[in-house]
Amino acid sequence: MTDNRPEHSPEMPPQASGDNHWLVRPSSIRLLWKIFIAILAATIGVQFLSGTDGHFVVDGWVGFGAVFGFLSCLIMVLVAKGLGYVLKRPEDYYARGHQGEREGAQDD
Repeated sequence: MTDNRPEHSPEMPPQASGDNHWLVRPSSIRLLWKIFIAILAATIGVQFLSGTDGHFVVDGWVGFGAVFGFLSCLIMVLVAKGLGYVLKRPEDYYARGHQGEREGAQDD
């Protein structure tokens, strides 16, 4: 029996429909983590070999850029999560607003 459903439907994301994209596979994710860690280690290693002259005391420390970048990213994620909680609306927020406008327009 053949399946006549479309390969990707709007209700079903590609991962759920059986699509095995390379960025979804656990082996690819582990490989990417290893590559990122190797790049980070290489940049800190180069900083050990070349030395840095910072404008301030802290930016002359070895690994300061990596720590600063990580903490900056962490703060951005936490602020975005906080904004999501503050700005979040119920799922039927817009539907309720339009119903009220229609009822008001009929009263005129």
